[in-house]
Amino acid sequence: MIKGANYIGDELSAKGDKTFTTFNPQANKVTGWTFHEATKSEIDAAVLLASEAFNQYKKISGKLKAQFLRTIADEIEALGDALIHTYIKESGLPIGRAQGERGRTIGQLKAFAKLLEEGSWVEATIDAAKPDRVPLPKVDMRKMLFPVGPVAIFGASNFPFAFSTAGGDTASALAAGCPVIVKSHPMHAGTGELVAFAITLAAKKTGMPKGVFSNLNSSGNEVGQQLVLHPNIKAVGFTGSFNGGMALYKLANERPEPIPVFAEMGSVNPVVVLPSALNEKGIDWAKQYAASIMLGAGQFCTNPGLIFGIKSTSLDNFIKTLGTEIATLEPNCMLHPNIHGNYEKGKEALSIQGGVNVVADYESEVQPNYARQKVVTVNGTNFLKNSKLHQEVFGPFSVIVRCEDATELSTILKALEGQLTGTILGSEDELRKYENVVEALKSRVGRLIFNGVPTGVEVCPSMQHGGPFPASTDSRFTSVGESAIKRWVRPISFQNWPQEFLPDALKNSNPLGIMRLVDSKNTKSAI
Repeated sequence: MIKGANYIGDELSAKGDKTFTTFNPQANKVTGWTFHEATKSEIDAAVLLASEAFNQYKKISGKLKAQFLRTIADEIEALGDALIHTYIKESGLPIGRAQGERGRTIGQLKAFAKLLEEGSWVEATIDAAKPDRVPLPKVDMRKMLFPVGPVAIFGASNFPFAFSTAGGDTASALAAGCPVIVKSHPMHAGTGELVAFAITLAAKKTGMPKGVFSNLNSSGNEVGQQLVLHPNIKAVGFTGSFNGGMALYKLANERPEPIPVFAEMGSVNPVVVLPSALNEKGIDWAKQYAASIMLGAGQFCTNPGLIFGIKSTSLDNFIKTLGTEIATLEPNCMLHPNIHGNYEKGKEALSIQGGVNVVADYESEVQPNYARQKVVTVNGTNFLKNSKLHQEVFGPFSVIVRCEDATELSTILKALEGQLTGTILGSEDELRKYENVVEALKSRVGRLIFNGVPTGVEVCPSMQHGGPFPASTDSRFTSVGESAIKRWVRPISFQNWPQEFLPDALKNSNPLGIMRLVDSKNTKSAI
């Protein structure tokens, strides 16, 4: 079923001579599938189709676009075991993770479909004319959100379903009314091709314009660079490394017409363990965090890579228990030999920094591509003066920082780079007592957690998955949840526009029956 070709709209194309294969990290060998990299002409053809499709797709009703998204979900599910087995073969992840992530992907598509069916997401705002206002008449002003145009989406290595071909970026962009061109991740190109087949089939079944979706293969940077620089691409979605995200961001801003790049570039997700958590539940929290660090071989952007505490006997006991617990857990397979190699280099580079001491280091023999977990500790002074200790190590690795007191802890948190999440473990009374610590952490994160673990991202309207730079390129937006749709739209105002020519969402009669802000009041009533 896997052809190794690109989807240019609903047609398979393999014009290029440059090919690559995917890799099975569990078996430590290539999968046997060969993929053709997209050529310049294929990229241009995909973007041209997307541009032509946009002229039609942006006018299609929310209900029909919702039907398209629901059909994508149905077609992904219809791929059955073939899709799951391909995912496992290319990622080394277990079947439970594959099934769970497929469920999340299907759920995201259906959530955006529901959003479209309700319709109020366009934020229709009306300020009616007041010709008798003095000293000057008030004009009629109406505003709503509109899609920006064709979008380029880059698949993520660590989520072959949920952040890739039909993941949250694609689902939200299609929901917004933007055609999507996916630059498939080379580590799971076969999985991507199967999902692309499901999307193109859904587009045909629901009568969507040809070119509303394309899927391009590439093992290097050239295809992605050409996509971002193409004048007809109007926005970019990316989940991955800091270097990769910043390279795309710089390219996009060097264009004659700069475009937004919504890049989520990782995080060390600081955790602050306050005294009551150490005194009352230190052993329990140590066990939970050992499991959280190890979850998915540490290959989550929300992995707890930094843990802070104020030095005490209780903190010493917490560190000892965490080290003991994590050393008993069996290592897991990483996504690819390259990712495993980078993990080994990264953890060793941080381990040799001044003042760093090893808490736990799994030293037994493991299979190829399996990640040996490691936890180290350092005092606050050394952490503050060495920014290398702030860096993310993508894998089951964490740094525990012993702070002298709450003042040093606040100082360290203020000096941290932007993060996706920050966690406070403690009591409600301590939230008052350590208000400066809480405020310092809040200023650096997009999601603030109380008495929990950062791994696990709920897909819901109130989720914020994004944070201050360098966690993401724009902390105002999320890549998870229904609000992710706002990345792919822009507002347009209509002044004194005739009723007949207004979008339905802005007409006096409110034919869509949506919630609107009319003269500063939320209402579904007609004017």
